Amino acid sequence: MSTPSKSKSASRKFAKSVIEIWLGGGPCQLETFDPKPDAPHDYNNGLKTVKTNTGVELHEWMPELAKCADLYSIIRSMTHPYFGHETAAYLMQTGRNPGGGVTFPALGALISSSRVQGPGKKNSVMADLRYEGELPPFVILTQGKGRFSEVGFLGEAYAPLVTGGSASAKQFEVDGIVPPNGMYPGGLRPKQLKAKIEERFDRCGALDRLPPDAEFEAAGAAARGIILGKAASTFDLSLEKDALRKRYGTTQGGGYTEIGQRLLAARRLVEYGVPYVSINHGMWDSHKRHFETMRRPTLELDMAIAALLQDLKEHDLLDSTIVWVSGEFGRVPKVDRQPPWNGGRNHFPRCFSALVAGGGFKGGCVVGKSDETSDNVKERPVTPQDFLGSIMELAGVDPDDRLPNPKWLKEYGPVMSPTTKSECGRLKEIYV
Repeated sequence: MSTPSKSKSASRKFAKSVIEIWLGGGPCQLETFDPKPDAPHDYNNGLKTVKTNTGVELHEWMPELAKCADLYSIIRSMTHPYFGHETAAYLMQTGRNPGGGVTFPALGALISSSRVQGPGKKNSVMADLRYEGELPPFVILTQGKGRFSEVGFLGEAYAPLVTGGSASAKQFEVDGIVPPNGMYPGGLRPKQLKAKIEERFDRCGALDRLPPDAEFEAAGAAARGIILGKAASTFDLSLEKDALRKRYGTTQGGGYTEIGQRLLAARRLVEYGVPYVSINHGMWDSHKRHFETMRRPTLELDMAIAALLQDLKEHDLLDSTIVWVSGEFGRVPKVDRQPPWNGGRNHFPRCFSALVAGGGFKGGCVVGKSDETSDNVKERPVTPQDFLGSIMELAGVDPDDRLPNPKWLKEYGPVMSPTTKSECGRLKEIYV
């Protein structure tokens, strides 16, 4: 897999980083980016809309995003055929239909792997996109999606750092980077650690396999360099002003919201230079009591995304960072008021919405159109392959290039499957 040709590169400045806000479970398009105020009550529950600063309408639960609609564009005609979480998430992450006995890599692994010099890739990465930081090139905040392997057949060499921990806690403890309280920084004692390792090797009868002292010390120094250095401090959200942290959202009790602090951490990570950051915010599977369940999370999401976009702009990072927001599908437009659902919405992939911003995407645009109730796509269908292919293209990875794999097997074909794109193709109408 390579970057686009030099002729293409000369005419476009590619995004350096991508922030993916993954709304696992599937948010409802009507209560986010495609409200239907004139639809019957069984569709909108009597809720209203708010007009954005560009004149487009959003659901009333998204007042903050309404103030900065010039910074992002909405796709209201996302569509695919899969109703199950696993199959739909796999398609929305990889651009590949499930099945066939091969697990393809997700977008995060594809883009992040294109930024590093790996085996057989010498001088294949453009200098302005090359990543050489201490943190891995692919970071997930804070838990993995769990539906499938993010790296697929690319292998564990390209696996993401899954941080664990809580971004809204007093200290954001990151697996392998930021140790728990009591170990940072004074609790790190290399000599005691080496003695314990020697003891365990000896018990296993493998003392002769212990690395030489010089290698052990070098590895320890490298680890301490990360734990005590700039890489770890990237996760120290206390370095940000309290007013900014509150802009990302506060709880009813006055604390910081978890989604808000994850997005703040994402901004700090792309500021550090990490090529791909995924925020796994999976809480949108609202089969029961949809309106009672989803109001608070949607308001928190609205404030967090709006703050992120404005913060990226203030740090001169928005033009070089793609932000995309979606789940694996939307929700059934007509509310199911029968037991046991009691006002719930079930899975619905036929017509749903997504958001893109920055990194070469125009702001203030709407792509596609749904019908009066969002049951069907009315204009300009957008498939996952169109959507992901557009992100890749603006991130400097050619979606039509041959997909990398350990054996370079020809049957793996191009990065984005050409057989499952829509007639309308990629989102070139909103490329800058």
